Amino acid sequence: MSTRAYNIGLVGATGQVGKEFLKILNEGVRPGLRVNELRLFASERSAGQTVSCLGQQWQIGLASPDPDLFKGLDFVLTAIGDDLAKIYGPAIARSGALNVDKSNAWRMHPDVPLVVPEVNPDAAREHFGIIAGPNCSTTQMVVALWPLHRSNPIRRVIVDTYQAVSGTGWRAVDELRDQTSAIASGEHPEVSVYPHPIVQNLIPEIGGWREGGYFSEELKMIDETRKIMDIPDLAVQATCVRVPVMVGHSEAIHIEFEHEMDPSEAREILRRTPGIIVVDDPKEHRYPTPVATAGLDPVYVGRIRRDPSHKHGLSIWVVADNVRKGAALNAIQTFELVGRNGWLRGNRDQRDPFESINAHVGSPTAA
Repeated sequence: MSTRAYNIGLVGATGQVGKEFLKILNEGVRPGLRVNELRLFASERSAGQTVSCLGQQWQIGLASPDPDLFKGLDFVLTAIGDDLAKIYGPAIARSGALNVDKSNAWRMHPDVPLVVPEVNPDAAREHFGIIAGPNCSTTQMVVALWPLHRSNPIRRVIVDTYQAVSGTGWRAVDELRDQTSAIASGEHPEVSVYPHPIVQNLIPEIGGWREGGYFSEELKMIDETRKIMDIPDLAVQATCVRVPVMVGHSEAIHIEFEHEMDPSEAREILRRTPGIIVVDDPKEHRYPTPVATAGLDPVYVGRIRRDPSHKHGLSIWVVADNVRKGAALNAIQTFELVGRNGWLRGNRDQRDPFESINAHVGSPTAA
């Protein structure tokens, strides 16, 4: 393991993912990611504030897509919106740092690896200065699917998600709290973030409307799963639902394999897989729940059983902390992976790393 200490940047330091990223670093249990310098950036509203992390005070600077801001850094996490990420990614790459981006801006770009370290670590080597992190709901699903696929090829996946409001951001968390208080007081809940009240409700709409009857979150899960697992023709169907839970995405996943797989075999494969915890004794009411998994690193799997509708089918229940494992931790694990293997330069010396990226972004003033 490398003993080098890294210089790390964070754009979006006061947002939900940024705060979780700093929280994980501050826990001091990441021997593969020793920190020499933290360079934090945020909007005008937060610039100038100080943040305590790793026993030091770090001042938050004003974010700007100026490569000079990032010179001398090894890694930069961008936890910002899609439009901003399209501008910041090339600027960070030009500075010599590696950008790991949590937005949707780069995930499907052909020259940007989409990485979950437990699933496709070698893809991280092929970067040109930007690595994308997947959607949080995709992350936990592919972590659970991959070890099963390696043992018995997967032909089809049907997933129904139950996604926490923290996946939308702080405003949604506050709205659920406010609506809960309103209901308890006999008042009508005010609606702002979602098209309907989220308290005591389910909303089968995540992301923007797309042709064919889908919302964008569902299409993300389909496309990202195929790219991460490197199975372009994998049959995937997703229905994504927002639920009145603060933290923790849950997924009912139905899998069709090439050959029959016994639940006990799947259970043992998953138990042996690092990063997965099997909690599967439903008779004794033991299965993963969002409350039990909040603030924890692993992906939790339970309710492993045969699918009686298909000879080669299994059904599983997968739960993880969407802010932690689904976003901040996946970025940290990507930093560790790249640093451990000496992949900071990636493919940048082979050809102009911005040739295709610039075509994707367009001019910063137009983004």
